[in-house]
Amino acid sequence: MTSRKNTQSISARTQALCTLVDWHASRKPIEIFLNQYTADLPQRDKSMTKNLVFGVLRNLQTLDQVISQYSKHPLAKMKPRTLVALRLGVFQLLFMERIPQSAAINETVNSLKISRQPKWLLGFTNGLLRNVSRNKDVLLEQLQKDTPNNHPGWLTDRWQKRFGKESMQALYTANNTIPKICLRVNTSNCSRTELMSLFDQAGIQAKLSSLSPEGILLEEPESVPNLPGYTEGFFQVQDVSAQLATLLLEPNRPGQRFLDACAGLGGKTSHIAQHLCRDSTLSATEPDKRRFALLQENLTRLTLQDRVRAVHCSLQELLQSQPQPFDAILLDAPCSGTGVIRRQPDIRWNRSLEDLTAYQTTQQQLLECCANLLNPGGRIVYATCSLETEENQAVVNYFLAKHDDFTIQDAKPLLPPEARHLVTAEGFFHPLPQEQCDGFFAALLVRSPLL
Repeated sequence: MTSRKNTQSISARTQALCTLVDWHASRKPIEIFLNQYTADLPQRDKSMTKNLVFGVLRNLQTLDQVISQYSKHPLAKMKPRTLVALRLGVFQLLFMERIPQSAAINETVNSLKISRQPKWLLGFTNGLLRNVSRNKDVLLEQLQKDTPNNHPGWLTDRWQKRFGKESMQALYTANNTIPKICLRVNTSNCSRTELMSLFDQAGIQAKLSSLSPEGILLEEPESVPNLPGYTEGFFQVQDVSAQLATLLLEPNRPGQRFLDACAGLGGKTSHIAQHLCRDSTLSATEPDKRRFALLQENLTRLTLQDRVRAVHCSLQELLQSQPQPFDAILLDAPCSGTGVIRRQPDIRWNRSLEDLTAYQTTQQQLLECCANLLNPGGRIVYATCSLETEENQAVVNYFLAKHDDFTIQDAKPLLPPEARHLVTAEGFFHPLPQEQCDGFFAALLVRSPLL
């Protein structure tokens, strides 16, 4: 009889296999398939499935290099299910120390057996993985000397030219490292000191962010809903870069009409809300039905729902309704996401150079809508989680060329002193991926007041 433990392990590996096979065929966001295949799994297996899937995506070129070294069959001629199974097996053998080598091999083969693959293929997979296992130490030594960067060529070419070799290597390292979970304290409900005390009492290893006055970094992976203070709305998961970008809007200014133009799940919306003065108002638009529902759930959990007028519509639809103009607008625009590859490793393989033009068109249109919704003397924070010039500086320059009543304001004075080194000479907030923060871009655009 198969033990419960073994059943769960096989299930996690099988779901990881199915997730990656479906993703390989579609190149849609990996989370779609992860959510589909892990919906009925226990939390432990959900975590294992995600670790396997993300591990393969972060090390794709490395895994293919190893497989090619031990396979007589060209990778290009392998069926996707076979290649994915080999990637999963090799990843476990080389990079998951806690998994016994025999378990990694046997359960990878079993995951193919469950999908009724022919016996010769099971034997081929078993043989290749056993060869890798026998030569593990040699392989790891080779990879220390010469490991692929695990990024597509179109990205590496442009990053090499723009950032230089040293910065580019640091960028690869950051993207291929599992990032810490970052929290933002909801100062409406508790202080950072109080939340750290709760974590300490629960034995949870955490440290203060040195860049954001409200940030906390978890030292070990944790199930966020199980953390003390989650149900009470004491914190929100939010990267330090996003926390700092929200500060550029000056959410604690009195007598202001604020708008979060692309609210999403409400990370920045709730950040503005917790700093909102009594005589200020905040609206937030989100057109997607699922994201809008989660926006409302997050605001309710954080007990901030009464401070936000959440509107289920697009920015264009809001503009057509002719609302009273706003004093400050945050536009966190849809983008390629190349600054958050460390958190969403499928992005590097899902994007192409051609995508940047499509994103740029949308970003320009949304920024134009914001200008039409803004009061004289008002300000727009234009933000993306992209590293690409086409989506950042080029969009800002295009906008300024059309609107001579707008200027760039230096972001540096609005940030904590510890974070001001993340601002460029042009005044843009533009960190690269690093331990405490994701890659990000934010520009503060200020409209001239009426004379």
